[in-house]
Order: sequence, then structure tokens, then C-alpha cells
Amino acid sequence: MPRATRASRLSGLLASVVLLAVAAVGCGDSDSDSGSSSSGAKGSDSSSAAGAFPVTLDHKYGSTTIKSEPKRIVTVGLTDQDAVLALGKVPVGTTEWLGGYKGAVGPWAEDKLGGAAAPTVLTDTGTGPQVEKIAALKPDLILAVYSGLTKAQYESLSKFAPVVAQPKAYNDYGVPWQQQTEEIGKALGKESEAKTLVSGVEEKFATAKEANPAFAGATAVMATPYEGTFVYGSQDTRSRILSGLGFSLPKDLDKVIGDTFGANISKERFDLLDQDVAVWIVPDLTTAVTKLHGDKIYSDLNVVKQGREVFIQESGDYGNAVSLSTVLSLPYVIDRLAPQLAAAVDGKTDTKVEQPAS
Repeated sequence: MPRATRASRLSGLLASVVLLAVAAVGCGDSDSDSGSSSSGAKGSDSSSAAGAFPVTLDHKYGSTTIKSEPKRIVTVGLTDQDAVLALGKVPVGTTEWLGGYKGAVGPWAEDKLGGAAAPTVLTDTGTGPQVEKIAALKPDLILAVYSGLTKAQYESLSKFAPVVAQPKAYNDYGVPWQQQTEEIGKALGKESEAKTLVSGVEEKFATAKEANPAFAGATAVMATPYEGTFVYGSQDTRSRILSGLGFSLPKDLDKVIGDTFGANISKERFDLLDQDVAVWIVPDLTTAVTKLHGDKIYSDLNVVKQGREVFIQESGDYGNAVSLSTVLSLPYVIDRLAPQLAAAVDGKTDTKVEQPAS
């Protein structure tokens, strides 16, 4: 499948949010059986998982009960596959978002496939999951934790398999990676293993914070030049990377962008970009940066004048890992982003923020 552009990825997410806004509201309970289809996963540790079922998970549209260990898992959530892989199972189907990876499995997760076949890749261009193709995979569990699933889509998918939708406590596409991992762990009967994985990545964050005391109390923002200037909110996974490393987000951020994962801002609110560091996810590291710096209002900000910008190419492995922000991709991100952030906030205007070697 050809690599999707950032515009199509972001517009897909925004389209899903719009669809949700006009969908019928109201929540109902869903008690669904987990089927007995053949396994599409590698070593499933059935003996340890068996005692975890039945398990009931609450979500935006009520609750879903999984009565036995799932064997054929389809991930509708755009990043849910990483948590499934981290927990020792291989989905039979994943949903495309970033493009360019066989089975929608990035290099930080490839070793988790073991000898299993890569998942079948489905697409969602903003109109919703491919219901018929998902049904053809005969899933006994559908995960839509990192998603903008509408109630109608949830009900359609629930006709043939248990569906775990996005948590109701967060904006669509706003679930923290920790909760995503733990919710999926519960669904797979691996709650304890999921907590251990989360703790390991949180320790990675803590180590990076300890090694970079300048991060504490500094402010940072994550943005991309999508249809102007798009800024990610506090509930977006990318912004949570900055928070996890000790940075504070702009105080008016969520007030400006509203109740969503991010939004375009006007030039009158470019003050949101004038932080101790501005992290940009850009289409390329040459012309996109030149275009940004060609904007008189933006180039006059101190964050630009003092060399406190970090640029990440969106279409490479690094940029993709940042956008996914999962239990598997985050260690990969921290190793590359922390040195860039350290160079940006070191107080020296002549310090160059280098790109990662790989």
C-alpha cells in the first residue's frame, strides 16, 4: 500500500471527529461473546490468560464483555496493533494510518511478529472501518481504543464480534498510551503483563527527565504545518511525549483548540508557538522549514530567533514513531527526541539541534 500523506492522515482523523459529532448519541451496554476462530497469533500463553475471563471493559458506548481468550484480533484503532504485539499476540487485521509498513507494523515492533504472517491491512479514509472486510477476517475481538469510532460504526461491528471502543473519559484519539496498553491488556487476559510494559516505558521517561533537568518547568508545544498551522492539544499522544519528559504545555492550549486532539490556529495566536521549545512535524526538513521561517510573524518569535526549534520529518520512521506514540514506539522516540530537546533548551543560541543519526 502506498504511503499516506500527512494531510490525508490528519484529514481522516478530523473527518472521523466530524462524523462522530453528527452521529446519534446515547450509550447502551453490549455483552458480546468471544468466538472460537483459529488463532492468528504467535504464542498466546493461553494457560496464564484463561483465568482472566470473562472480562468486561467500559468504553464510550457502554461496556463489552469478552467471555474467553481472543484468538483472532482485528485492530480498528490506528495504533492499537503495537500494544497487541507487545503482549505477545499478532492481529489478523490492522488498520492503515501511516503507510509504508507491511502489516502496518513499524520497525520498532517487527521482532514481535516472530514467525507469524503479517496482519491483513485495512483502510479507513475517514468514512469508517471496512466492515465487510473486517467480517471476512472472522475476528473474535475488535479493538478500537485509539479511534474516533461512532456509535453507528460500533453497533455495526458489534454484530459479529466484541468491540472495545475508545474510552469515554478522553477526546477521540486522546487515550493516553498507558491506558491504551492496559485496556488492551485486559481484553487479552494479560492485565499484569500490560502494567509491566507500561512501567518499563515510564522508567525510560523518568531516566530521560533525570538526565535533562532543564526540561522541568520549561514549556513546549507540538505542531505541524497542515493547512496552515495545526497545534496538538494536551490529550494528543504527541503532546503527551513532551509532558512525559517534564515539559509544560502552553497554558491556553486547550482553550484555543477546543475539545479535540488538535486544531489549526490563526496567526493572532502564534503566541502558543513561542515556547521554550517548539517541536514541528514537517513534510521535509528543507523546503517546509524554509517556508515556516518565511512567515514574518512566526520568524519574529523568540523561539525562532533563539534557535529553540526541533524538526521531525513526518514520513520517516522517527516521525511515524512519534505519531504512533505507543508502548513499543515511545522508547524509540525518546532515544532520538530527548537529545534534540536538550540542545534546544540549553540556553545557547548557537547550539545546533541535530537530526538523529538513524
